[in-house]
Amino acid sequence: MSMNNTEEEGGAGTGGGIFADINITPLTDIFLVLLIIFMVTTTAIAEAGGQNGGIKVSLPKGGQANAVKEVHDLAIAVLFDGRVVVQGKVVDPDALKQILEKAHADNPETLVLVQADEGVAHGKVVAVMDMARREGLPRLAIATRADSP
Repeated sequence: MSMNNTEEEGGAGTGGGIFADINITPLTDIFLVLLIIFMVTTTAIAEAGGQNGGIKVSLPKGGQANAVKEVHDLAIAVLFDGRVVVQGKVVDPDALKQILEKAHADNPETLVLVQADEGVAHGKVVAVMDMARREGLPRLAIATRADSP
């Protein structure tokens, strides 16, 4: 009989001690499932918003004309930080130019509806409107909130 106590000899050995390792596999699984759920829901929310993509823009107040939405409207949102959103997606100037070219090719009478946040720089709104005009879309409109009585 040796001096080492092993499990085979009835001693405590290495297998009878306290389990000190932490298994993080279940935690990782939960985080991955949550990540997938958030990715799917945010995509669904963005697509459900249609052209505006669920983007909240604080419009300036103004008088309300006959606000009839036409079939060939193209809504372009300019956010307070200067980002441009078309159909729920943030686009750069090159992508915006392509979208405007496609809109002109589909229908030259497309109305470009600019939804600019009231805090956005005036120059950014003018740049978007000029780009639309250069691409052959002269029908422009600026969205506003109706004055509350």
